[in-house]
Amino acid sequence: MKKTLVATTVATVLALSACTDNKPAAPEQSAAAPADAAAAKAEPATAAVAAENPLLKRSALQYQAPEFDKIKTEHFLPAMLQGIEEHAKEIEAIANNAEPATFDNTIVAMEKTGDLLGRSSGIFFNLSGSNSNAEILKIQAEISPKLAAHSDNINLNPTLFARVKAVYDNRASLNLDPESLRLTEVTYERFVRAGAQLNDEQKTQIRALNEESSKLTTKFSQNLLQITKDIAIFVDDKAKLAGFSDAEIAAAAEGAKAKGQDGKYIIEITNTTRQPALAQLENRELRQQIWEASAYRGTKGETDNRPIVARLAQIRAERAKLLGFDTHAHFSLDQSMAKNPKAVMDMLGSMAPTVVENTKKEAAAIQDMIKQTGGTFELQPWDWEFYAEKVRKAKYDLDENEVKPYFEFNRVLHDGVFYTMNKLFGISFKKRPDLPVYHPDVEAYEVFDADGTSLAIFYADYFAREGKRGGAWMSSFVEQSELLNDKPVVVNVMNIPKGPAGEPTLVSYDNVTTIFHELGHGLHGIFSKVKYPTLAGTSVSRDFVEFPSTFQEDWAAHPDVIGNYAKHYKTGEAIPAELLAKIMKSRSFNQGFDTLEYMAAALVDMEWHSIPAGTKIDDVEKFEADALKKHGVDLAVVPPRYKSTYFSHSMGGGYSAGYYAYMWSEILAADAFAFVQQQGGLKLENGANFRKNILSVGNTKDPMEAYKAFRGKEPTTDGLLIRRGLKAAVN
Repeated sequence: MKKTLVATTVATVLALSACTDNKPAAPEQSAAAPADAAAAKAEPATAAVAAENPLLKRSALQYQAPEFDKIKTEHFLPAMLQGIEEHAKEIEAIANNAEPATFDNTIVAMEKTGDLLGRSSGIFFNLSGSNSNAEILKIQAEISPKLAAHSDNINLNPTLFARVKAVYDNRASLNLDPESLRLTEVTYERFVRAGAQLNDEQKTQIRALNEESSKLTTKFSQNLLQITKDIAIFVDDKAKLAGFSDAEIAAAAEGAKAKGQDGKYIIEITNTTRQPALAQLENRELRQQIWEASAYRGTKGETDNRPIVARLAQIRAERAKLLGFDTHAHFSLDQSMAKNPKAVMDMLGSMAPTVVENTKKEAAAIQDMIKQTGGTFELQPWDWEFYAEKVRKAKYDLDENEVKPYFEFNRVLHDGVFYTMNKLFGISFKKRPDLPVYHPDVEAYEVFDADGTSLAIFYADYFAREGKRGGAWMSSFVEQSELLNDKPVVVNVMNIPKGPAGEPTLVSYDNVTTIFHELGHGLHGIFSKVKYPTLAGTSVSRDFVEFPSTFQEDWAAHPDVIGNYAKHYKTGEAIPAELLAKIMKSRSFNQGFDTLEYMAAALVDMEWHSIPAGTKIDDVEKFEADALKKHGVDLAVVPPRYKSTYFSHSMGGGYSAGYYAYMWSEILAADAFAFVQQQGGLKLENGANFRKNILSVGNTKDPMEAYKAFRGKEPTTDGLLIRRGLKAAVN
């Protein structure tokens, strides 16, 4: 999930590249122009434009939910340009205040700025990821460097920083409450990390690097959107789709027709290296075609991302050196739970031998299955999932097509996810069809607390469509803030293929757990109870932000929960106990593969961002291969989950040197879930503890201190290895 410009404060612009997994990418923090150049280009809106542009004023809808029925694409650029201008004036007023710097007239004052910019850019960058088109992409390319320049104009303003530093230096004598003290320290550190202490020559260098970085990350993301359209596979012969269900074949035909290919069948390429279709298609030649389309994307023609990848790694290394860090990885991890690259390498390295050993055993079992079914070829990446399913079926007598009818989307969401959150936290979700949405597939809900108090507005956007980037994420249109009297307006976005017209949408168990995961992020925003927007909700380190969401995943398999939602879509019959037992037993299946492909991507990300300044990379594929070999995770049949040319987490900026965070967070999640089960499992007392100490505190506390307040002690890795079936549980 990825954090965008959402709050109506200076923090919005200063933290453009702050993120959590899979949220739509805002531009990486950068700038290129002299201090007031961006503002100079932003001409004030005329009275006529202002009168018809709904973004220029706060929404009249509940909690400022966006007025999607009034907002048009042409409204965004004028609103954001005017927002930059207004915000620049607000910041200048704070910087040039003749009164001595105080917490209220400097730190708090900045928290209250940027209303128009935060509102307009927050909506825009959410839609650029979930409902994009050519016009939005054009605006994104134009506004990203302007926003980045504006960010640097604030971060590198010496007069403003002098005031921030004065408050910071005197913080011990100001009698600040803990949250205000935390805000002071976070604000000061943000300025320092942006280059506020550099000399003028170094600031000029930072601006140049940041401008180039902003343009390249935008180009990288837009290339991927184009590539996703271009590499879809069209199949002429229905017979080649053997292995697909009738409903899946019908959906493929409808999808092809919608793209002007009537009579053909489309197989869309999703964002990861592995593709869902590979587990089902019997035609090996088609499987290879699909896998190669996925694995080699971003390496050809005008959308070749290899030069961008190499240059982005260089830019980040050079920027880190200017800021006094050995590498970008050291810079990125300095304020994380991990603290430094060595801790990450140690964590991944300690598990690598066990993971590789398990993966090799899985590969041997799959090779045996190939032989048993008459195959005479060596296992290849495009064979793994197809034959792994055969191994799964033989080992557990489990057929995915037998399982799916029990996972109908609406039941999963309402009787699974919403049910769990009611049992654990006492909250409820009420549909709000009166609220406008940005696409017919999106549904709006109001979230109520156990006592009936209204908490938030929640948008559910779960289905795949053209104009939506791959993956799944949570984001916010409005972030919670007691200072600004703002309540949260959040959105969950996924890419679940819709069922054919008139048919229900049946989802895989993987998608079931992802729905739980993303609402875990959503609750992190919804339950936020913080005064200052800079510290609210998911504004925590990357290696902590995935913890609350991953924690929610395991409820999908909890007996009380799965028994409530896993019902046949035709008959309403509960999933048979025998079939449910097979699902539970099979959960640890293929975990060597799952873990290794993730670790490989995380290690490649760390290696890209561990190069010293001045390093020149001429061959991206070789660099990636060398990185895998260096760490002993170079199994040809298990490529990284993302290769460098389509690794949005890493190269898009949000998770640069941070992709390890999923596993780091999973350590916390597995430990926490085991603890909750020891305390009685799915009950309100456990939810209250988790909400009070984790979900409501945002970044007002050190993450490990927050965890210990919830758990009573620091976590171990035992829970993670047990969760993934790589270590036996000890009773």
